[in-house]
Amino acid sequence: MTPNPTHQSPLSAEAGLPTLSIVLPAKNEAGAIGRVVAELVQRHPGAEVLVVNDGSTDDTAAVATQAGARVVSHRYSMGNGAAIKTGARHAQGEVLVFMDADGQHHPADVARLLDTLCQGFDMVVGARGKGSQASVGRGLANRFYNRLATYMAGHRIQDLTSGFRAVRAHKFKEFLYLLPNGFSYPTTSTMAFFRAGYAVGYIPIDAAQRVGKSHIRLVKDGVRFLLIIFKIGTLYSPLKLFGPVALLQFMAGAAWYGYTLGTTGRFTNMSAMLFSGALLVFLMGLISEQITALMYKDSHSQDGVDA
Repeated sequence: MTPNPTHQSPLSAEAGLPTLSIVLPAKNEAGAIGRVVAELVQRHPGAEVLVVNDGSTDDTAAVATQAGARVVSHRYSMGNGAAIKTGARHAQGEVLVFMDADGQHHPADVARLLDTLCQGFDMVVGARGKGSQASVGRGLANRFYNRLATYMAGHRIQDLTSGFRAVRAHKFKEFLYLLPNGFSYPTTSTMAFFRAGYAVGYIPIDAAQRVGKSHIRLVKDGVRFLLIIFKIGTLYSPLKLFGPVALLQFMAGAAWYGYTLGTTGRFTNMSAMLFSGALLVFLMGLISEQITALMYKDSHSQDGVDA
């Protein structure tokens, strides 16, 4: 069901500064961005619509400006995550909405994100349904990422890689230094919000087919997403990574010791190495857990930390 076009967000401009900024990273999106920006301006007349032109070689910047957006341009392409960070630094709103400029995300859903955010959440993510995945392979990969991230975070994560989200600006800016310059800023920001104890909510959305060619390469960027999950896992809860590895090593050492004890009656060097390795891995995880706790200790007292 499509929301009423006259439905305005619960945010409004105060003291000449918009309390809402809608940030659209864009690279060669001249075919779609004009329509997206025009609809956003119509639906949210008090909001700042900010397009970050990531080194486009077409008329993206001119089309966005003509449609009513404020445009900030990179001199060359720096990546989707870099565009998000630039947008967060330049945006004036107290609440930020990030969405794609290629027509996949419906401007009508922005109000639904904001309605949910006002219910006490710090971040609200638009979770895509099965029919909204670009391909079967990408849908299966996203499902795997969601389950792995859910294990890491200890919270159900419905869509780890969705770039359509609303956040409270001062809390999002705490983690700018963690965000990569590539396509995986949603992964990092979601895990960081959970680690900091901020409330994350989800709403179901239907994503349309994008206009133009996707900049994401399934295999290369899929491996990159997986690596970032593990990197953020070590920042979030290192023992959930180190613990199972240590346990496997310990069990392998115990099994080998049982075999050698039964066959030769000896405790071998291999068993000693496996037991020692298990202890070292566990201690590394324990130290990493303490470092992580110290790293996030003052996160609630810092406002607007930039990278």
